[in-house]
Amino acid sequence: MKGIAEKEFEDIVNATNFIGGKASAPNKLRIYFVDNSFLDVWLSVDGDYSYHWEHRAQRGLIHRWDNAPDHPELHTFPKHFHNGSDKDVKESELDEDYEKAIRDVLGFIRRKLAVKKIQKR
Repeated sequence: MKGIAEKEFEDIVNATNFIGGKASAPNKLRIYFVDNSFLDVWLSVDGDYSYHWEHRAQRGLIHRWDNAPDHPELHTFPKHFHNGSDKDVKESELDEDYEKAIRDVLGFIRRKLAVKKIQKR
């Protein structure tokens, strides 16, 4: 995923690094964007995931795709999408294949940044 972010989305990605967990075994990939926001990607061996785009400091928003079993009312349970805040929860059709999923998430972010006309410096 690091390679996908750095090569295919170089127009919006400033840097990537691994964080969390132990120094010898980090458990998240953090992707930094041109607007100083970032995406934390967490994948478990059990198939749990979270793609959390943190941009509250820039726009007051968060977007997160995850499969925590906390929204059983949704048709795509446990998959769901936090659309701008933790309270605005929608169904999610995010692909189970992590390479397709990261491309979809980064594509979403690219489109949102393009609306704001943020360019790499």
